[in-house]
Amino acid sequence: MLKVNRDDKRPLWQQLLDQAIDHINNGVWKPGQLLTPTRELAQQLGVSRSTIQIVYDELLTRGYTVTSGRGGTRVNDWIQINDKYAPSLDPPQLPELPLLVEQSQHWFRSKDNQGSVIDFSPYQPFVDTQLLKAWRKSYLNASSQFNVSSWFYGDAYGFEPLRRQIQRYLSLERGIHVQTNQILLTSGAQHSIDLIAQTLLTKGDTITVEDPGYPVAWMTMKYRQMKVAPVPVDEHGLVVEKVPSEAKLILVTPAHQCAVGVMLSEPRRQQLLHRAAQQRAWIVEDDYDSEFRYRGDPMLTLFSQLPQNCLYLMSFSKLTMPGIRISAIIGPAEAIAQLARVQAFTYRHLPIMEQVSLAHFIEHGYFMRHMRRARNIYRRRHEIMQKAIMASGLGNKFTLRGIETGLHVLLEADESFDEDTMTLRALQGGVRVHQLHSYCLESRRKGWVLGFAKVDERLIVEGIYRLAETVL
Repeated sequence: MLKVNRDDKRPLWQQLLDQAIDHINNGVWKPGQLLTPTRELAQQLGVSRSTIQIVYDELLTRGYTVTSGRGGTRVNDWIQINDKYAPSLDPPQLPELPLLVEQSQHWFRSKDNQGSVIDFSPYQPFVDTQLLKAWRKSYLNASSQFNVSSWFYGDAYGFEPLRRQIQRYLSLERGIHVQTNQILLTSGAQHSIDLIAQTLLTKGDTITVEDPGYPVAWMTMKYRQMKVAPVPVDEHGLVVEKVPSEAKLILVTPAHQCAVGVMLSEPRRQQLLHRAAQQRAWIVEDDYDSEFRYRGDPMLTLFSQLPQNCLYLMSFSKLTMPGIRISAIIGPAEAIAQLARVQAFTYRHLPIMEQVSLAHFIEHGYFMRHMRRARNIYRRRHEIMQKAIMASGLGNKFTLRGIETGLHVLLEADESFDEDTMTLRALQGGVRVHQLHSYCLESRRKGWVLGFAKVDERLIVEGIYRLAETVL
């Protein structure tokens, strides 16, 4: 029997509907059972007939009951799934994810700060309250200027005013002169690489990566079922002559090689450009931290020399804050249009607030002011780290590489170096370093990748001397 609770704040029809559904689900009202006529039930409960009619209509709409006109309303003659089968129900079986997914998560987890240690993370830029205040101004400005149409579906290419700002920045700072339809916004380098794999490659295609190199690049390509061919890196960068002739894509970090830190030499650059043109292969140029160069101006991009074969990747995660998940792919208009079509199909578009905020942030000069300030800070920390490495004696045990550009250096060891043991000892000594082997696919090179961007100057010196105590 249904009951009315006058103290219940819910509408009467909702109270009665919930009770009725509960009676049906729990078998109090049996399948096929005839329900009390609306007029009679209304009188029994002391409510209006229209209230009962709403309840019955809802039961019918949701499939709990059936009606046959003058034959009245009956409980649907269904199997009581909850009672009969619930104890033996198992959830759908989840497929086993490829090992690559776990490997990538392990690599990302290595970025997390583990307790109170001096963390030489090579992934984290300098972020302070001054940068946050400037970003907050742009964010609030973007919020206040939004109108209704701004919240509709956006452009798969990305927010057009932001692409205009990026276009201007690339032209002035990197010597890259493109139109806005050659710029596609993404949510990070990994997103960019995955989108390229989906759009411009076919399952089973051969792609080339640096080894050591950016692990997420080859993990993503393997996940998309590409054949990954690792190519070694020496003191001149990627060994181009070992790029397979069947490679459809060559992923390279020419300005500051990911992990080893060397620059791709001019002969190698020309060799790579010639090889890509000859094989009709794509060059994916990941320019992740070339803006921070300590000897002269940033290197000329590969894209500016062979734009028809190059896709240029830039990310604001390293230039500003990792939380700003905005990156860009720059390339030939036809290729970018195809990438945009796939982006529209799979992701639709990026969140609008971050894009509008970043456009304001660049347009009003906050971005360049931060870049000038960051360069000075990085140059000072870079110099302090180099001097500390040499003064501590680490320079005698390791080979120091990658000191001209970027936010990390490499201390490379010989093959006898026990990376795992020494890294654990360093952590026990309060210093967190990143092993070179985590960047390797087939390479057996060993050493430590040391980032300095987010480490205070005093702690850089202290951390380097603690490392020296660990290994010397």
